[in-house]
Amino acid sequence: MTLRQRRVDARGVPASVPPERRAYAGFGGTVGRTIAESQSWWPTRPDAGGRPNIVVVLCDDLGYSDLGCFGSEIPTPNVDRLAAEGLRYTDFHSTPMCSPTRAAMLTGRNAHAAGVGYVAHADPGFPGLAMELADDVPTLAETLQASGYATMAVGKWHLCKDNDNHAAAAMHSWPLQRGFERFYGFLGGMTDQHNPPSVLRGNEQVSPDSYPPGYFFTDDITDEAIAMMKSVKASDPSKPLFLYFAHAGVHAPLHAPPEDIAPHRGRYDEGWDRLREDRFERQRELGIVDTETKMAPRNSEPGDDVPAWGELDAERRSVFARYMEVYAGMVSGIDRSLGRIRDTLEQLGEWDNTIVLFTSDNGASREGEQDGTMQYFDALRRFHDTAAGADRFALDRETIDLVGTAQSMPHYPRGWAMASNTPFRLYKVNTHAGGHSVPTVVSWPRRLGDVAGGIRRQFVHVTDVYPTLLELAGVPDVSERHGMPLKPVDGTCFAPTLTDAGAEHRRGGQYYEMLGHRGYRDGNWEIVSRHRRGGPYSDSEFELYDLSADPTQTRDLAAARPEIVRELAGRWEEAAWANQVFPLDEGAGMNRALRPGREDVFSRPVELLPGTPTLERYRSAQLIALRSYRIIVDVRIAEGDRGTLVAHGGQYSGYALCVDDGRLEYVHNAYGDLRTIRWRELPTGQHAIAVDVEAHDISTITVRLSVDGTVVGMLERVSTMVGQALFQGIDVGIDRRSPVSWERNSTDGTFPFTGDLRSVRYEPGAPLPDVGPQAVERLRRMALKEE
Repeated sequence: MTLRQRRVDARGVPASVPPERRAYAGFGGTVGRTIAESQSWWPTRPDAGGRPNIVVVLCDDLGYSDLGCFGSEIPTPNVDRLAAEGLRYTDFHSTPMCSPTRAAMLTGRNAHAAGVGYVAHADPGFPGLAMELADDVPTLAETLQASGYATMAVGKWHLCKDNDNHAAAAMHSWPLQRGFERFYGFLGGMTDQHNPPSVLRGNEQVSPDSYPPGYFFTDDITDEAIAMMKSVKASDPSKPLFLYFAHAGVHAPLHAPPEDIAPHRGRYDEGWDRLREDRFERQRELGIVDTETKMAPRNSEPGDDVPAWGELDAERRSVFARYMEVYAGMVSGIDRSLGRIRDTLEQLGEWDNTIVLFTSDNGASREGEQDGTMQYFDALRRFHDTAAGADRFALDRETIDLVGTAQSMPHYPRGWAMASNTPFRLYKVNTHAGGHSVPTVVSWPRRLGDVAGGIRRQFVHVTDVYPTLLELAGVPDVSERHGMPLKPVDGTCFAPTLTDAGAEHRRGGQYYEMLGHRGYRDGNWEIVSRHRRGGPYSDSEFELYDLSADPTQTRDLAAARPEIVRELAGRWEEAAWANQVFPLDEGAGMNRALRPGREDVFSRPVELLPGTPTLERYRSAQLIALRSYRIIVDVRIAEGDRGTLVAHGGQYSGYALCVDDGRLEYVHNAYGDLRTIRWRELPTGQHAIAVDVEAHDISTITVRLSVDGTVVGMLERVSTMVGQALFQGIDVGIDRRSPVSWERNSTDGTFPFTGDLRSVRYEPGAPLPDVGPQAVERLRRMALKEE
């Protein structure tokens, strides 16, 4: 029987599922125990001292060993203090990707059941891949708000479709519509820490035209979180608060202020092999791992492999070490932010009655690939397009001191991600332990003083956060949302483990799935697969591990215990049907290529007027992505006029059309490679200036610049910018925030146009033959093995 042939009922639950388990979607399940029934473990009700404040700090791509209290050499005094006064959970698991973890944490439902089974940059139309929170799952914020909590969020959201991030979008999956009364941050998956392209307060964009010297996003959202907490407690000191602090770090780009990078200079010169050994030894000393545990060997799987540090030449070692220095500085900034949050709560007299959960959304990321990169989007391009060529910035000695600054978009080589995930195998996205084992600290001074500094080894999954925090707060779960019955909670409360290291956490099994990689854990047995893209799905893919004896997955027992593999594979399939996991990624990429018809409006001509706020990134990209297009600028030039007519993107990639004292200039910045058209004879008067772009294929375009119908310059077969490379949207009459040209920005800043700019019109052409509906049909045939 294949994965798609099993008989299911109307809800998609297999006929083999026992009747008593059909009442709910998940197979982690609450095991029949309600929150009210399980509260007897707590010696005194929270209400005796007032309902606790709740602070959830979620880091992005932070590896298992990146905190001092989990074995790191990076000083993290504030997290370490939190652990010393609270508890460390050493067997805590997220999903292998950021958006699904956020959905699971905030709803208590498995990610696919919540509608976000993959990162929120797709929209194929399947329920488990809707890329927005489902209507029939409440968030923790909604539930707490219903019981009188003040709810606030800062930082990264990433729980709505990228085609719903613009000003005219449906906002039903935005923070304010999902239970948060206050929000300050961004909707997408990552940001430029020095020049965030888009910052929202509530539903409104508040990004300035330029940021002040020394601006850094982590510090900014910390300031905002502090202001929110002070405001609530000044208005009503008795009102409990819920702060969801979702860091953009340590996700790429690796950015940090100079003062955070400096203390780490030279610390990583001995490389990732030595770093892993040192961290593993500290983990043993700290009790994070047992003394009998073996560290997984250096990753050697094809495409995921890491060379021995000693095999690298001196130039690579020097550059690679710098990447890790910046990463460490970024972790330092996150730790400092936590310290500031704590200081504020202490000043308010609220710290003792504040529950803090500090964790990460997945394991460390290998997206910098073998050599790391100064241009993150170029690295992603090369990952998907093998013909794109080498990253020209990977070993550029002249730019090494720019790593971490506003003039960089760096990510470290995957060898450092391997070290960050010590002692486990593989990386973010993988269903092996390195993809979803995350460091987790829980603190509540008022209740955990007697067990402070303890370690908890119970298996906990991110879906368990929702029911646990509700129980600790004494808050009843909601029974409906907007009149709709709810999907049942998949997580189980782990509150009894807080005060009792030996308490059983009866959560049942847990499935994993990401880009075709699969896994299922029940008790100490776990199956995992590292799926070959485009290959068939079968039980033979699964490896089997006894986690009680081999938590780092070094001894595959699949051949010796095939009956356990079959049993767990069957449970994985049942859970997949129940949680709307299908269709699996078939390897051709169709799940990411499918897009709804409502996006067609994005590829229609649009006229932009001066003063229009920056047009959102995804919406802007659809005007030019993988197609020919025309930009027409209606402008009247007077003597001495200068400034930007139109700009799209930033220092990572982009293009800009400017006027400077009678000269017309078009700048094309493809992943840091600048090409320019200059025409020095622009007379005064009314002009129609056109940029005509001819797309030859998915990688190359030709740009023609014309004035009043006469071609005045051309760039032949230059690189196009794909995916998120145009990370900032379109600006008219100004080049806001991250500049297309740093040279221009250093002399003129945002370079606003001083003359009479009437409008900028975009006229998109038809998509290339290899993209759009034609591509989807080709991918469909590939998926069905018809070609």
